Amino acid sequence: MLLALVMLQAATLGATNYAADQPIAAPARAPDFADEFAGHAVDSANWRFDTSQNRTGWPNHELEYYGPDNARVVGGALEIVARRERPDKPDAGGQAYTSARMVSRRDFGYGFYQIRAQLPCGRGTWPAIWLLPDQGPWPAKGEIDIMEMVGWNLNVVHATVHSAKFNHVLKTQRGAERPVPTACTAWHDYQLDWRPDAILIGVDGRAYMRVANDQPGGAAAWPFDKPFKMILNLAVGGDWGGAKGVDDAALPQRMRVDYVRYWKR
Repeated sequence: MLLALVMLQAATLGATNYAADQPIAAPARAPDFADEFAGHAVDSANWRFDTSQNRTGWPNHELEYYGPDNARVVGGALEIVARRERPDKPDAGGQAYTSARMVSRRDFGYGFYQIRAQLPCGRGTWPAIWLLPDQGPWPAKGEIDIMEMVGWNLNVVHATVHSAKFNHVLKTQRGAERPVPTACTAWHDYQLDWRPDAILIGVDGRAYMRVANDQPGGAAAWPFDKPFKMILNLAVGGDWGGAKGVDDAALPQRMRVDYVRYWKR
């Protein structure tokens, strides 16, 4: 009964109520921003490492400690690595796992986003590519999840948007999911087309979620009209990612990112 309750609560973090099936494509011109991860280290002009809640613990009961030692650039790709280890850092909060959470230096808004990534395969992992404003309380400030996958349900990716009126706490979040059979073994393009009238999220040129700006409530329904930061992270455990526990034997696990590209609209 307890496991069933946990699974029911975990399932509410995703959604399947705004499914779509339509083409989605990047503009033909050069992107307005791109990080191709072509250097030898993470470019600090583009990204910062978020360690702000290491001591108190991260939301959703996640188990990891975040730090820069778990992100590197190898062979033209970013690697965020989740490990089973206890961090020996002054801001540690007793965690038994380490990983990294990177936040963009620049603000993003309306436009087309394409992030080419290969996801980790391990029970208890929770990779995410998402957008969140710097300021304001959640969920009123809004959240756009371009890609999430939980390691106990491999090769199924989720797209979700949250606001004060539509979020997983109220069980009203808007989103969709799609099978990607080779999510852990091949590169795929995770895409967002963000416009004033709608948000589309897709994979490899096909949108599988569409949320229109057609609900009453003003900013409570549609807070997606202000600057957001991009976040790349690999969580361990948590209400959703850890709903079936963490397979320590499967660690370390890596989320690899070939590039991040953005076309302003």
